[in-house]
Amino acid sequence: MDMQKAKNRQHGFTLIELMITVAIVAILAAVAYPSYTKYVQRGYRSEGIAMLTDAVARMERFYAQNNNYTNATTLAAIGITNANSANNRYTLQAPTVTATTYSLSVAPINAQTSDACGTLTIDQAGNKTSTGGTDCFK
Repeated sequence: MDMQKAKNRQHGFTLIELMITVAIVAILAAVAYPSYTKYVQRGYRSEGIAMLTDAVARMERFYAQNNNYTNATTLAAIGITNANSANNRYTLQAPTVTATTYSLSVAPINAQTSDACGTLTIDQAGNKTSTGGTDCFK
């Protein structure tokens, strides 16, 4: 008799077991996805910081050659031909200048606009600011 019971026994999952598994996966995804998105945005933020660093070097070269920043009012004046980052996450804005000071900014575009840091800015003294969160230049 035990052999016949074993033959009639069905293998598989019940609907309740399947629904519990789906619920657990959904909860894990709801927790993991926002963290992953922030991690990706932080990775792309390095593109904006690299653009700022390059622009700062070009501004300092301009100052060394001209002894002021006055005519460095466009990106072309400092030798930058493409204002967008390699992955189109940031765009470099034209510098704001006086004879002895400047300010450079990169603004997030496309998918990066939801980044909490927002626009990143640096000036001639090396002061770094952002319109959003703190610790954005790390």
